[in-house]
Amino acid sequence: MTADGFSLAATIILLFPMLYFFIASPTFLLAKLEDPVVTWLLRSLFSFHFRAVSIVCAIGTIAFIVAGRPLVAIAIGVIAALAVYARQWFLGQLDIQIRARDAGEAGAVRELRRLHWRGMAYNAAQFFLILSGVPFVFTNPL
Repeated sequence: MTADGFSLAATIILLFPMLYFFIASPTFLLAKLEDPVVTWLLRSLFSFHFRAVSIVCAIGTIAFIVAGRPLVAIAIGVIAALAVYARQWFLGQLDIQIRARDAGEAGAVRELRRLHWRGMAYNAAQFFLILSGVPFVFTNPL
């Protein structure tokens, strides 16, 4: 496989977990976040998403280094590092709001919904950032 083919394959693989979250997360807009099972599923979706993105981006970073694309590798590495941080932050915030909801706090469900929207926006930004970087995959390596 050529370096360009290898780079394209790595890019497509990077987009899969983001595309999955892009498709799966809007279904929770129709669900009631007062239900503990729904929030458990939402938390699990966030956990899986950020873990998958960080692992796939780490592998993608190595792939782009091997393909001779160090600048792209750095950019993908930054996305991997942000995914690790975002996972900790989002799951921590979700846990705080779930505990608040269970304690009877009225605004907790609204904050859970707001976190859900933020997570979808964060994923969309990652997805379109990688998608917009596809032309750089095929430029001469720097």
